[in-house]
Parts: sequence; C-alpha cells; structure tokens
Amino acid sequence: MEKIKVIVVDDSALMRKLISDMLESNEGIEVIARAVNGEDLLNKLKVMRPDIITLDIEMPVMNGIDTLKAIKKMQINIPIIVFSSISQKGMKYTMECLYLGAFDFIPKPEKMFEISKMKYGLIERIKVAYSQNKNRNVIKVSPVIKHEINRVNNDNIEAVVIGASTGGPKALYKVITKFPKNMNVPVFVVQHMPVGFTKAFADRLNENSEMEVREATNGEVYRRGVVYVAPGGYHMELDSSSRIKLTTEPPIWGVRPAVDKLFISASKIYKSHIVSAVLTGMGKDGSNGTEIIKNNGGVTISESETTCVIYGMPKAAFETGKVDIVLPIENVADEITKIVQGYRR
Repeated sequence: MEKIKVIVVDDSALMRKLISDMLESNEGIEVIARAVNGEDLLNKLKVMRPDIITLDIEMPVMNGIDTLKAIKKMQINIPIIVFSSISQKGMKYTMECLYLGAFDFIPKPEKMFEISKMKYGLIERIKVAYSQNKNRNVIKVSPVIKHEINRVNNDNIEAVVIGASTGGPKALYKVITKFPKNMNVPVFVVQHMPVGFTKAFADRLNENSEMEVREATNGEVYRRGVVYVAPGGYHMELDSSSRIKLTTEPPIWGVRPAVDKLFISASKIYKSHIVSAVLTGMGKDGSNGTEIIKNNGGVTISESETTCVIYGMPKAAFETGKVDIVLPIENVADEITKIVQGYRR
C-alpha cells in the first residue's frame, strides 16, 4: 500500500516526536523527515518531496509565515497543515497562513496531556489533503446552471447567507472583500472554525472590506450593510425580531456552527427574499438549507468544483437539484451583488 509521506516541522523536539508517533500510528502514513524550523525544511525540500507538510507557526530562525512565503515562491505544490497556538497572536498568524495558501490548520492544545485529542483531526486532514492534491491534475468539469431567475431588486432581496468549511477562509476573503459598501442587506456567514479563531477571521475581513465585518454576538439586532460571522462553537440563527440567536445546541453534521442552522432559520424569516451560497468544504452541511431556501423561493448558488479546495459541501448542495447557479469563486461576489441590486441574469 502506498503511504502518505509527511515532513513534520516544529522547533520542539518533544512535539516533533509526539506528532510523528501520532501520524505513524496510522499504517497509511510515513514520516520521512523532521525539521526544526522553516530553514531546515527548505533545505530538506531540496532533496526530498513529501506529500504533506505539518508546520508549526511560531519558530525561531524561520517561522511558519515566512516558510509559506518561501515555498510559494518556489512554486512547490505540497499541501501544508499548520499548527496554531490558541492565543490572540497565534490566531492572527493562523489567518495569515491560510491566506498564504495553507491547506488547513489545527489548534495546538494548551496542555501537553491533551495532545492526543488532535490525533483524529490531524490524520483526517492529512488524508483529505493528500487525496485532493493527488487528483489536482484531473480535469474537473462542473456545469454552470443557467436556470431563469425571477427579476429581483433591492425591495425583494433582503439578506445573503453563506456557508463554507475547509478552504473557506480564503474563498470567503475573495467574496466578502468584493462586496460594495452600498450592499444594503445584512450578510450572514458560517465558517467551520474552532472557538476563538472566528474573531481573528472577522477582524481580518473587516480590515480589507468595504462592508463592516464582525463576529456575531447573541441577541444583537442585525443591520443592513454588515457582515456577521458566526462565532466558533455556537450555532447562529435569526429570529423574527431581527436579532441574532447563538446557541450551543448539539452539532449538526458533527459541526457547530452549522450552515444548515443558519440557512433554515434565515429562510423562515426571509422566504423568497434571500440569496444563499455554499462554498468549499468537506461534508454535506448546507445541503438541507439550500433545499429549503429554494423551496421557499430564494436564489441558491454553489461554488464550482473547479475552484473548490474540497468539493464536498457544494457538491451535496448541487445534488439536491435545488441550486440555481454554479460559479467559480472569483465570480460569486459579483453574481450575489447583481442579484441583490436587481439585475436580470
């Protein structure tokens, strides 16, 4: 059986051993090298080609951010999974790494005895990253659906809802930062992300967007022209009094926040006056909500397979038969804006 070849990068000898042992406990993974920092990794990449790299962010000599920049310049296409510390600085660095092209991230436990808890999530990410990268040269064909959409205008589109998972931070950055300041509707976003990281994510979007972007808070009255990001660990729903409701109800599809929770609650409020978009991510979250939004007369969009990091959630949404439009990520913001502002397709 062909094994997934991994290089583990961490300045801590103990962490290098723990991560390596964790990975090699899976018979399908082989750690072919360990590196103490980014510079050490770059030297190793001159003579070997791993399938995956796990990369600590905060290291001496060359940190994770500088390492990603260097690898990008070298045009080496190797999926990289970064380890982030659960600190304000660590979360900010993590967002930077995702925008620089890291495949995904996994939070480092604050206490050493909790390190084993990240085993399943790490191995799962490595297998998915390997599978996606192995198939990257396969030509993907994703149909662009051109169903006739009813004429819309500012009076009848009153909200936008968007959901994403793996690959979502970079995809959402491309969408949210292109929305105009005069969007004049609230935008609600669910990105699968651990507790704490959504604040750093929202802050980065806010710094680079014309619309105001903020992490949602429980009970706040939502306003037009603002993007609300569901906080990690909480489902985000909308109620009839124009307030955001955050709950710790059980996860759906194994995640909280869940896209379906947002989509379904928003559809109850806005009926046909809503636009939804399901972007890159593993699993099926968002498919039920897409179906309900379309059945209530809303407009539904999914990202094309050609631009998805993971064509899971958009595929599940598309397979419901309730998606109106399939688009590459570069065109999603413009399409949503046109629909909101009343242009006919």
